[in-house]
Amino acid sequence: METAAFDYDLPEAAIAQEPLARRDAARLLVDRGPGRTPEHRQVADLAELLDPGDLLVVNTTRVLPARLALVKPTGGAAEVLLLERLGGPTDGSAAGGDGGGGGSRWEALVRPSRRVAPGSVLHPPDGDDELEVEVGEDLGEGRRIVELRTVGDELDVLARHGAMPLPPYITAPLAEAERYQTVYAERPASAAAPTAGLHLTPELLERIADKGVGRADVELVVGLGTFRPIAVDDVRDHVMHAEHYRVPAATMEACTATRAAGGRVVAVGTTAVRALESAAATGALVGRTDLFIHRPYPWRVVDRLLTNFHLPRSSLLVMIDAFVGPRWRDLYATALADGYRFLSFGDAMLLDRSEGPRP
Repeated sequence: METAAFDYDLPEAAIAQEPLARRDAARLLVDRGPGRTPEHRQVADLAELLDPGDLLVVNTTRVLPARLALVKPTGGAAEVLLLERLGGPTDGSAAGGDGGGGGSRWEALVRPSRRVAPGSVLHPPDGDDELEVEVGEDLGEGRRIVELRTVGDELDVLARHGAMPLPPYITAPLAEAERYQTVYAERPASAAAPTAGLHLTPELLERIADKGVGRADVELVVGLGTFRPIAVDDVRDHVMHAEHYRVPAATMEACTATRAAGGRVVAVGTTAVRALESAAATGALVGRTDLFIHRPYPWRVVDRLLTNFHLPRSSLLVMIDAFVGPRWRDLYATALADGYRFLSFGDAMLLDRSEGPRP
């Protein structure tokens, strides 16, 4: 499977730079299956497109203000993007109260990594001493082990000094940080948002519940595994970085009961897919997953998928191909021709999983 087969022309003008004023006003391209013309709707119509007895599964992870603009001891600029906590106090407070003791260990992306020696201590450019980051082991690909030391609560300090880790293709400033969070976000842990869920509102979720559609939650901590591009010629050689997931037993039981009763499991976003399919494949409801879904894939749980439009040559697009087969190209071409907005703040698709062998 050549990675080039997952390329397509994405005009810069098609990349949404900011969220719509109303979350569920996003357009929704509804897949009607092979050989059938897709339907143009809005996410606000989702309740009409689901059936009583279906189950909607969402990823409740919350995005950390994980991008830190810091300075080296020499005064040069550095950036740290926190990817995943590896250990340390749960409240993030530094031992001793002066930022010089204790802290929490993280995997992080550091820029410029090659110019930051192990043992370097980075600080906010304003000289605030409530935060310091010591850069440690080089893990390759710009990844480092860092120790985050704060005076006081770690999340409070990050809220003051960190920024929302928007993808690099979004160049416009985000006016309201909560627009990069889902309305049901819970535990702060992720380095990126589960973007399909950004379209849902409390009112829409209420209408979906009134339709007789159940809801269940999972957590997948979005990190490098989700957003790292494929950099090899053959898709099958791509290595996914592991991410933490948690599927409550009640969620897996609800999925099993839904399908047994003839309903459909509808995942909101590719991260919800990976959490569910990882738990089903391994039998472990909590753990770390490096599951890379590509053709052919033995789908175990997910029947329908609400998802945004993804970057060319990305592991997310490869998953879409495994879900619907090569007709993703027709769906993407239709969306581009009709002016849909792409990527994190863009519009969405509702996909039905293809049955049978893939070509």
